[in-house]
Amino acid sequence: MECKDPKCPTHGHLKTHGYQIEGVVVSDKAKKTVIIEKEYSTFLKKYERSLRNTSRIPAYNPECVAAKVGDTVLIAGTRRLSKTKSFVVLKVLNRSSK
Repeated sequence: MECKDPKCPTHGHLKTHGYQIEGVVVSDKAKKTVIIEKEYSTFLKKYERSLRNTSRIPAYNPECVAAKVGDTVLIAGTRRLSKTKSFVVLKVLNRSSK
């Protein structure tokens, strides 16, 4: 199957910039969109403790990549694709066993 998606970074004309983020897909309900969750920690100097946080990033999911819930993916920044999406899924690093 050949990808004819113009917003695909591999087969289309979409350029990526900035750094790449690794995260886990937690939702794929929307059409051509996935929600990636990334865990990070921040150090609170006052309490001398680390705080674990998560950020949820909506990203464009091309048909040739087709990431599903539970997959570990690599995303990269791009131009604004919609009101909320400014990231695109580059590739699936680890498929879930579901």
